[in-house]
Amino acid sequence: MVAIGFAGALAPAPPAAADRDDVGQVKWGACPDDVTAGASTLNVQCGTVTVPLDYDDPDGTQIDLMLSRLASENPQKRRGVLLLNPGGPGGSALTMPAGLADLGIPSKVLDTYDLIGMDTRGFGHSAPIDCKFTVGQDYIGNVPPYAVDNAAVVKQAEIAKGVAEQCAANDTDGRMAHITTANTARDLDRIRAALGEEKASYFGLSYGSALGAAYASMFPDTTDRVVIDSNLGDTSLDRAGIRRYALGMEETFPDFAKWAAARNSAYGLGRTPEEVREMYFTLAEQLDEKPVSGIDGRLFRLVTFGGLYAERRYGQTAQLWEGIKDADETAVKRLMAAAPGAPAAAGEAASYSNSWSVFLTVTCNDVEWPTDVRAYQHSVAVDREKYPLFGAATANILPCAFWPVGPSEPQVKINDDGPTNILIMQNRHDPVTPLLGGQLFRKKFADRSRLVTVDGSGHGVYVYGRNACALNVGTAWLVDGVMPETDVQCRAA
Repeated sequence: MVAIGFAGALAPAPPAAADRDDVGQVKWGACPDDVTAGASTLNVQCGTVTVPLDYDDPDGTQIDLMLSRLASENPQKRRGVLLLNPGGPGGSALTMPAGLADLGIPSKVLDTYDLIGMDTRGFGHSAPIDCKFTVGQDYIGNVPPYAVDNAAVVKQAEIAKGVAEQCAANDTDGRMAHITTANTARDLDRIRAALGEEKASYFGLSYGSALGAAYASMFPDTTDRVVIDSNLGDTSLDRAGIRRYALGMEETFPDFAKWAAARNSAYGLGRTPEEVREMYFTLAEQLDEKPVSGIDGRLFRLVTFGGLYAERRYGQTAQLWEGIKDADETAVKRLMAAAPGAPAAAGEAASYSNSWSVFLTVTCNDVEWPTDVRAYQHSVAVDREKYPLFGAATANILPCAFWPVGPSEPQVKINDDGPTNILIMQNRHDPVTPLLGGQLFRKKFADRSRLVTVDGSGHGVYVYGRNACALNVGTAWLVDGVMPETDVQCRAA
């Protein structure tokens, strides 16, 4: 994150909280099939909340946001609502209440809260936007491709410019300008009011940490108990945040390398972690020169990055490396069909078009982005040396450099003037949101927060991770309101 925006006495006054009389009441009913699939044993309901497209014009165009609810079945223990966000931007939380229940979130939490998922504005069932990405288009996702040299940055700039123009051409109703983190935070407070709650609690991961930070900063008086997990470190995903993906990969890759080295007789990727790391560079450079089954060096690096999100992905990643090493095209094709991090190669890009569109729109609208291609060339050269595994990818140019809209308002500033109600949870090794993000939030929120640092690897801590200490601390906060007196260090599971 570029701007470390300390708030406090110099921060602007928080916006007025929504009032239920101005919002209306949610009417719950059946959910769409894509929400209830696989959750038939749970009583998940759906409903909509109407919000202004433009909060500066509250009586203007209105849009409907879809919510899901897994209601508490214990009225005596119910505290209120827990608003959920899984990240993105461009990720649906409609299935998140049932998903958390299936993962084993403690029953105490299910008793204490109605779990509330949602499609945020612009996504899914909530007034979706769409840049109309197509199968075969030279745009394979929102992580920039690895740039081997300056010429590769120039080539990517041409693609990025075309993507920005494509999104603008498909924004026929002017909706994209209003798809921002600040407006989504305003939506959260309006949802709180529509649910009839004086305050709302919140649990968000990844980009959801940025949204939660914005929500708690803008509405300190109506946020209750907040958990932000796997943290960006600021209220937006800016260029510095994306460049930190490379730091996260450098810090997390040794876990995979150690795992693979212990299984060298099975996969043949190296007898030591150092040899496994060298194998990564060898395979990537070979694929730069001669792709296998359409898999080039940039896609190999991207898929390996995605394979670090959780240890359960290590075996699939090792299989892919093995197939590439042996030039086994049949195996490579099979493995790429479900490889994390390569949706455009694995399936139809059109199925990801809405998600990618929201990612770009929020990311590009929230902050100003550099427009000089030479600045990206310089950053790529620097990060290629500093973070050799992936730095020349994450420093590369995004369509945000050519985005036609730009920020409609300043980025939300962190507000450290409020209750001590923000629990920050963070793995030491996280490929996409490294430990630094959690540490940045802890410093910026100051006495409003506590940091739980887990000696673990992967993306996702509370419920999504395996650490008992973190689960206990997070549950004690959400259920009993027990905020740790000091920061917490959780040992490895």
